[in-house]
Amino acid sequence: MAEDGPRIGSLIAAVGAPLLAVSVFQPWYALSVTAAGATSAQQAFSKLAVQFGNAALQSQAQGVASRFNALAGRQVATLSADQALKYAHIVLLILAAAAFVSALSRLAGVSQVSDGQIALIGLSLSWGSWLALGSSLAIAVGGVWPRLTRSATPSAATLGKTWEGLSGWTPQA
Repeated sequence: MAEDGPRIGSLIAAVGAPLLAVSVFQPWYALSVTAAGATSAQQAFSKLAVQFGNAALQSQAQGVASRFNALAGRQVATLSADQALKYAHIVLLILAAAAFVSALSRLAGVSQVSDGQIALIGLSLSWGSWLALGSSLAIAVGGVWPRLTRSATPSAATLGKTWEGLSGWTPQA
């Protein structure tokens, strides 16, 4: 039974390793329209139609704006770890720039942008990130499995060899 420990651990790690490699190319993040974002877009669209459009455009805009709530919670796109992490710095710079411009325009009184408009698109974890986490845990468990299953009490032969090595004395001599 003690001989099976390293084999089982290696088997667990051997299953986890390719799953981790595959998970890099699976969807890790999902972009979806938030409820606050849909409401904010609906209000902004209606406000633009009232400000710049005639009666016909306003009635068409109301019809289009009423469909925005149906977009709430819908997945727009997914990103794998390979895609997201390759351009993470660009994504962070774009988000920082959007937040900066929005904050400055509110401070200057130029715009009445609400916090809900900033949260038009939400980012959530998708199944690929959970696959990566699980397979990483499988690799770690597979690596420590022999230690977890090893017997805590050494055999008499192991104790004899240990004593021989420490004292130079052999029980048979």
